[in-house]
Amino acid sequence: MIKVTSLIKILKKNGTNFFTGVPDSVLKELSLYLGKNKSNHILATNEGSAVSIGIGYYLSTKKIPCIYMQNSGLSNALNPLISIAHKKVYSVPLILLIGWRGSPKIPDEPQHEVKGKITLKLLKLLGIDYTILRNLSDLGKFEKKIKLSKKKNSIVAGLIEQGTLSKEFKNVKKDYYKLDKEVFLKIVLENIKNNSRIFSSTGYNSREIMYLRNKYNLNKGRDFYMVGGMGHTTSTALGYSLKNKKMTLCIDGDGSLLMHLGSIKTIGHSKVKNFKYVLLNNNTHDSVGGQETFSKKVNFKLLSKSLGFKKYYKIQNTSNLEKKIKSFLKDNNNLSFLEVNISNSSIKKLPRPTNLIKIKNKFLNK
Repeated sequence: MIKVTSLIKILKKNGTNFFTGVPDSVLKELSLYLGKNKSNHILATNEGSAVSIGIGYYLSTKKIPCIYMQNSGLSNALNPLISIAHKKVYSVPLILLIGWRGSPKIPDEPQHEVKGKITLKLLKLLGIDYTILRNLSDLGKFEKKIKLSKKKNSIVAGLIEQGTLSKEFKNVKKDYYKLDKEVFLKIVLENIKNNSRIFSSTGYNSREIMYLRNKYNLNKGRDFYMVGGMGHTTSTALGYSLKNKKMTLCIDGDGSLLMHLGSIKTIGHSKVKNFKYVLLNNNTHDSVGGQETFSKKVNFKLLSKSLGFKKYYKIQNTSNLEKKIKSFLKDNNNLSFLEVNISNSSIKKLPRPTNLIKIKNKFLNK
């Protein structure tokens, strides 16, 4: 195992003292450390933005930044990594710390195993020299790569598997709101129409919906769980609603929405009427450590209206909760946006969707 403080020490020793990235469960200890040292840390909305922030930082300071992400986020990061930072373009030196979900030796969910198998091949294809960090001796190897990065203006990466980083910091999640998500979602699942279709975002949202359906035998509608593709729930739901008259309910999280915020402009421009957007806003990246998303500071009423949504609803507490949910669901003639201020997840040991082909086939059935 490796201590985050030992890893940080190596980075700082070699002149890297600026960090930017997207929270990841594998790198939770790193996020906890950075949360206590905010002066040299920028939390990015997506991995491509993190790489771009790092590039700008280097151009300003000539110092190499550290950019952290889950390996699934490499897809978001590809554009600036290839089109700007690549050694055959601007040759910008960067240090990547990548949480390696789906690594060959550790069983994982299907979407992570797919990405895990191609992660090393992808880094090789990009010409990124990497070190797999499993113990303290690997830090020495990684330091040599960092020195080479400084010398050759190249990109290097450290890959970290689940359970590698030892626990050093206490994770105290902050609840910004009080409404229990389970209470809200249960009422939604009880009141949707039988032919409704739900698209729910990655993280806890999809797992909670699956849990509640099983616990309370709630069978109305069909669900498509976005187990991966964070930030793409809105566009997937829109694509479905364009050629289908069924009521389409997109249940998203604040971190997911902010990752690809432009997608709701596409929805507003499309003017679909059978589409309802639900933002479960807890102001945190709940499933990967509880880091703040800063969505609390966004005026979603002004945002949604300016982007083409006809109706905006907001729920903050249990007062007339069922009545408000029913009113939102029955508004059939308007493209509607519902912001729900919720607490962090209170359900322990949530199930994970595994047989994804079966889930897809059930969703496709009339």
